[in-house]
Amino acid sequence: MRVVIESSRFNVKDYLWTGTLGLIALVGQTTAVVFLTYFLMLSGDTFRRKLIKLAGPSLSSKKITLQALHEITGAIQRYLQVQFLTSALVGVLTWLALLAIGLDNAAVWGIVAGVLNLVPYVGSLVMAVASALVGFLQFGSLNMALVVGGASLVIHTLVGNLLTPWLTGRASRMSPVAVFVGLLAWGWLWGVWGLLLGVPILMIVKSVCDRLDDLKPIGEFLGA
Repeated sequence: MRVVIESSRFNVKDYLWTGTLGLIALVGQTTAVVFLTYFLMLSGDTFRRKLIKLAGPSLSSKKITLQALHEITGAIQRYLQVQFLTSALVGVLTWLALLAIGLDNAAVWGIVAGVLNLVPYVGSLVMAVASALVGFLQFGSLNMALVVGGASLVIHTLVGNLLTPWLTGRASRMSPVAVFVGLLAWGWLWGVWGLLLGVPILMIVKSVCDRLDDLKPIGEFLGA
């Protein structure tokens, strides 16, 4: 008879190793994004002048390119303002709700909720699970854990997942449906970074499509 040794279905070492690799990859991606942002800020308006130069010799082409760049800059600024406003609102509401429930360090969890609100849809789930776990450890009751996690999830759902896409659509003059579908597509393609960069990419695509005759139907579809 042959004896076959089967490994256990759950191995703590494998789980920790996988988590460590994922953390290292996230740190590496974050470092690359930080350096890329730094060098782009250091370059100033160099790429803007290059794009205008490459637009063509005619004055009309340069004017259209400059208008598109100004529109992209304004749309991204309004998008960042909406993100800051809604994240601050989520943080304050989460702090007040958890303080009323009696959770320790409610202010800290409010800050965490505001930061995670920057990651659409995924951030709300992470916050709900984490706060529910902390609530269970503090109160020792499953019902209280559900109350804590449910309060966080409701706030994120109302503000982060419903109000934010609507305000983003108004600020960027884009359809909320297009924003939602775009976030799903870029999130599926690039993960967390796709969720963070999906809306600015859609804004750039819409601004370009609105000024090219062959692509105007796409711009009309993305518009509000």
